[in-house]
Amino acid sequence: MAEPRMPDDLVRLWRLRTGPRLGRPAELDIDRVVGAAVRLADEGGLPAATLPKIAAALSVTPMSLYRHIGSKDELVGLMGDAALGAVPESDAGPWRPALRRWAMAQSEVFGRRPWLAQLPVTGPPRGPNAIAWMDAGLRALRDTDLDWAAKIGVITVVGGYVRQAFVMDRQLAESRSAVNLDEAQALRDYVRELTEVVDPALFPDVTALLGSGLFESIPEPPDSANQDFAFGLELILDGVAAAAGTTGSPGG
Repeated sequence: MAEPRMPDDLVRLWRLRTGPRLGRPAELDIDRVVGAAVRLADEGGLPAATLPKIAAALSVTPMSLYRHIGSKDELVGLMGDAALGAVPESDAGPWRPALRRWAMAQSEVFGRRPWLAQLPVTGPPRGPNAIAWMDAGLRALRDTDLDWAAKIGVITVVGGYVRQAFVMDRQLAESRSAVNLDEAQALRDYVRELTEVVDPALFPDVTALLGSGLFESIPEPPDSANQDFAFGLELILDGVAAAAGTTGSPGG
C-alpha cells in the first residue's frame, strides 16, 4: 500500500522540497509572500493583510500569490506560524518558573503582534514555530510526574489563559479609549452606576463588593493589567502543582 501523500499545505508550511530545483530561483516565493503579509498585519492589523495589498506590496498580481499559498485561509495559517517567531532560549530548571517564562514569552508575542490573538484556532499546532513553542512547554514539564495527556492539558490551559487575558485586556483598553477614560475613572463610574441599580436584597455579595472600596484601591495601568495577569497565571500554576504533587521549586 502506498504511503499517504504529504498534504500540500504542510509542505508549504514546513518549506519542504518536493523535487530538484532547476534554473534560476523564482522571484516570488512563500517567504516573500508571508513576510509581506505579516508586515501589513503589523502595520494595520489583520484586515490590512488582504491579497490585493500583499500583491501591491510585492508588485505582482493577486492571482500570482495562489501559486505559493494555496488559499487565503492557508495564508493566515502561514502568517500565524511565521509571526510566532522562535521560542526564547530558557535555562533548565524547576518546572514552575520555566512554565511561567513560557507563558510570559507568549504574552510578549501578543503584545508585539496583537492581530495574532484574532486568528482562529483550527486544530493542534502544525507549523515549525508552533511546534517549537509546544516542545518548549512540554520541556518545562519534563521533570514532573504528569503523563502526556496531563502535560498537553497544562500547556493548553496556560496558553489559552495567556491568549484570553490579552484579548480581554486589549478590548477593555479599547473600550475605555473610545470614551476617553482611564481605568481608574472607568472603575469609579462602574461602582457609582451599579450602586444605583443593584438591589442589596437580590445581590447581597455584589453589593458588599461595590461598597468594599476595592475598586478605589486598584493601581493605575499598566500595573493593574500586569498584576491581574500574574495573579491569574499563579492560580493556574498552583493547580498544576497540585496535579503534579509538587510546588515546582522552593518558593518558586
